[in-house]
Amino acid sequence: MENGLESTGDSRVDQAVTQWLQYDKNPKTAAAVRTMVKDRAMSELQKCFGARMEFGTAGLRAAMGPGVSCMNDLTIIQTTQGFCAYLEQCFTDLKQRGVVIGFDARAHPPSGGSSKRFACLAASVLISRGVPVYLFSDITPTPYVVYWANGAQIIPPHDKGIAAAIEQNLEPWPKSWDTDGALQSSLLNDPYQDTHREYCQTIQQHCFHRELNKNTKVKVVHTSVHGVGHIFVQAAFKAFDLQPPYAVEEQKDPDPEFPTVKYPNPEEGEGVLMLSFALADKEGATVILANDPDADRLAIAEKQESGQWMVFSGNELGALLGWWIFQCWKQQKEDGKASIKDVYMLSSTVSSKILRAIAVKEGFHFEETLTGFKWMGNRAKELMDQGKTVLFAFEEAIGYMCSPAVLDKDGVSAAAIAGEFVSYLTSKNRTLSHQLRSIYEEYGYHISKNSYFICHDQDTIKRLFEHLRNYAGENSYPKECGGFAITAVRDLTTGYDSNQTDNKAVLPTSKSSQMITFTFANGGVATMRTSGTEPKIKYYTELCSAPGNSDLNQLKTELDNLVDVIVEHFYQPEKNNLTPRPE
Repeated sequence: MENGLESTGDSRVDQAVTQWLQYDKNPKTAAAVRTMVKDRAMSELQKCFGARMEFGTAGLRAAMGPGVSCMNDLTIIQTTQGFCAYLEQCFTDLKQRGVVIGFDARAHPPSGGSSKRFACLAASVLISRGVPVYLFSDITPTPYVVYWANGAQIIPPHDKGIAAAIEQNLEPWPKSWDTDGALQSSLLNDPYQDTHREYCQTIQQHCFHRELNKNTKVKVVHTSVHGVGHIFVQAAFKAFDLQPPYAVEEQKDPDPEFPTVKYPNPEEGEGVLMLSFALADKEGATVILANDPDADRLAIAEKQESGQWMVFSGNELGALLGWWIFQCWKQQKEDGKASIKDVYMLSSTVSSKILRAIAVKEGFHFEETLTGFKWMGNRAKELMDQGKTVLFAFEEAIGYMCSPAVLDKDGVSAAAIAGEFVSYLTSKNRTLSHQLRSIYEEYGYHISKNSYFICHDQDTIKRLFEHLRNYAGENSYPKECGGFAITAVRDLTTGYDSNQTDNKAVLPTSKSSQMITFTFANGGVATMRTSGTEPKIKYYTELCSAPGNSDLNQLKTELDNLVDVIVEHFYQPEKNNLTPRPE
């Protein structure tokens, strides 16, 4: 092998390593690769050079480290070169438009990688081609950094176009490594102050109770879970004239090690909120707001009369925020229903159908999209371009778009709007829990239960879903599950939908991911799908009842029974060797 190294015995790995050492100018990652070759650490080499990270609609996701399978200086340069080449094809005026780059606080000292370092390398690549770069000078929440030219995340076929362009631009361009030169360039701009100011100004159009906010007695705790959210949520509260929330001191500053939590995701349960509960109890606060580390998601907990804390699910928060935003819109429109026909709310297909129930009763439009804000953001932009008003969009994974100024989930504006909502409810001696009950009583209970199984074997996953497509003979889906009758099936992998007259699904389909939705005669809906980024087979179930059916315990029991039979008959965890979600 070249570079004075012995062959590993695997010609494909030899070739990948030779090319890597030819291109990589980072001494830490280059040395790590040389050491692996010298030590003949084949499993490590396979892990680092097995397959290039896939560029999808959400970009890249992988651990930091050496090799084509990881995030590092060289793979960032290669990715940005491909992205730049693709942008040059798409926009003849790219040199007038420019590209925005943001970063967070994550870092990996062994490889010398960090989010900030990667941002500077990306800037170098673009500047070397004469493209103006708007590089934030400090960490920002994801919502501050817009995506495609329309402000929404990319959707197919852009991901395939970018992925192909990356493969064609693997050799670093002459000035791609020159971060010093790029940082001195007149093409480099810092949008931090302007964006922060404009964001705080723009979200004020959603502030309707400023006087109430100034005088509210409610106390709120906020945690940014070692991420970027702290200063931005404080600023958003100030923009709404709300009292600053109490910050969880141990978690307010960015820390890539996330030292106080097992998983830095507020979605993963109460463990993330333990320090918040303690601070709230100490300060007499009754509401907790928690952002994920990049501040695009929001979790909320509320102290109950029993003294226990209730952490709302993403679907419950979707019901609460959707209802509140509609009420604010209604009060703002003096002419009542004059333009309600132009009002829209969106949610993803695996999220609660509560917005549909509210829309049917109130007279606005509700639309469902595929999973993920890339679909909701792009659909919202299409509707807005047609002169429609998109009030709200949400997904069950605690993601909320409360302001069309950001066509993506945004945990910062959602936190400020939730703060005002809580101050309004407090003035009426009500709580979020009371309000949620009222919403369900008026529009019908919608209770959900979501979880997943872990499966690392792609063949098993394929077999499980093919079994459902050929349940009682070839090309026949199940008609019932453990005594629960199935009235409709939609398969967004194959494009089949029994609800459509031609049996063809209306929503876009994707053969590369598995997703089947079953509708049951009892008002239950269950979606089974694979995750694009994790070895999970997820399920999302919901039981929707008509208004007036308020026997909550009976509904919960029925949903539990439905989930049990879906797991038993459709997942077959023992037969398929599936690992349940860790408690």
